[in-house]
Amino acid sequence: MMGVTDKVWGALTAMIKLEDKVNRQSEAMKAQQQKIEELTGRVIRLEAQMELLTGAAMIKRLKSD
Repeated sequence: MMGVTDKVWGALTAMIKLEDKVNRQSEAMKAQQQKIEELTGRVIRLEAQMELLTGAAMIKRLKSD
């Protein structure tokens, strides 16, 4: 009887540890996704600025010609 109890207890302990690992991985993935989304926003803003500066440079060049 004691062997069965030990096995059940071991299985429950392993499940709890596994659940904890899954929860930590989930939180890490959420944090990583947040960083990716922030970087995507920054890239979009940089692209917009680059397009504006490029357009302004082309207009300035056309005016000076």
